[in-house]
Amino acid sequence: MKKILIINGHQYYEFSEGKLNASFIEKAKTILNEENFEIKETAASEKYDVKEEVEKFIWADIVFVQTPLNWMSVSWSFKKYLDDVLTLGMMGSMSKGDGRTSENPKNNYGLGGLLEGKYMFSVTANAPKEAFNNPDEKFFNGISEDDLLLPMHLNFKWFGLEPLATFFSYDVMKNPEVENDFIRFENHIKEELINKSK
Repeated sequence: MKKILIINGHQYYEFSEGKLNASFIEKAKTILNEENFEIKETAASEKYDVKEEVEKFIWADIVFVQTPLNWMSVSWSFKKYLDDVLTLGMMGSMSKGDGRTSENPKNNYGLGGLLEGKYMFSVTANAPKEAFNNPDEKFFNGISEDDLLLPMHLNFKWFGLEPLATFFSYDVMKNPEVENDFIRFENHIKEELINKSK
């Protein structure tokens, strides 16, 4: 049985209640339950026990993050959650510091992770797909979705977790294609979380 930690990184705003992120999580849980995954959940905007969250990371084979893109990153509540949990985890249970040694202080920075699982980001964004990977678009200047999420990827890499392909739901406020997104998402979950975990 595979063990998966599902983190809801949404932060409530009047114009963004979190229904879409919650729907993606429910769809993922339905598929994963059918495949006999063991699931633990956390909502970053709700009260949590930091030590218990560290234990969830250690327990999990896969960490699945469902989050909105918020000011080119993640929500402040999810960032606080990561600051709390990863900082405690860095004290020895999830990593052995920054990976360097006093004998070799110039090398291996960031490679002290002790976890051996994988992670996946699923992101809802108001940006259209065409805004990414396109040097003619002057805001992102050709960067990819994962380029934009690089600090988040590095956070998880620090602890030894390996990435699965990122899922993006685009243009969710101005030009949503929710039904098509759900189809793409289900296929993505089956390929990344189920087929690659066998």
